[in-house]
Amino acid sequence: MNDNINYKFKYATKDDMELLITYKLASILDYAKDISKEEIDKITNYVKTTIPKQISDYKVIIINNKKVGCLLLEKYEDGILLNEIYIDKKYRRKGIGTNILTNILNNNSKVYLWVYKENYNALNLYKKLGFKIKETSKNRYFMKYDKSCR
Repeated sequence: MNDNINYKFKYATKDDMELLITYKLASILDYAKDISKEEIDKITNYVKTTIPKQISDYKVIIINNKKVGCLLLEKYEDGILLNEIYIDKKYRRKGIGTNILTNILNNNSKVYLWVYKENYNALNLYKKLGFKIKETSKNRYFMKYDKSCR
């Protein structure tokens, strides 16, 4: 892992809309198993209507002037919700996500997220960073990081 990862964030604009839709659909459909075409259509419609409403809250992750991922944080109860973190497959396993998550955890006392049960790499990383499973659904875990419990 490289601790000197040179990435930056930029706030997303309408020009990033298609990229964010692609990222969001990939982050769902790569791990949502055994879903019907009808369900895929519903998910696609949901993503295409939700992202334009949240566009100003998204950050695009940039390395060497190339867009390689996105991040969406939202206020949630007594902390923040990591609604989305997506890193392009070519840039995964290089420490980028770990570095971003570590910075988020260092700056927030409580962080929540949903993760697909089949996303083993992310799930293992979240556990390693101190997230605990709070709820379980058919396909996902709802996890919480609480700095006061560390």
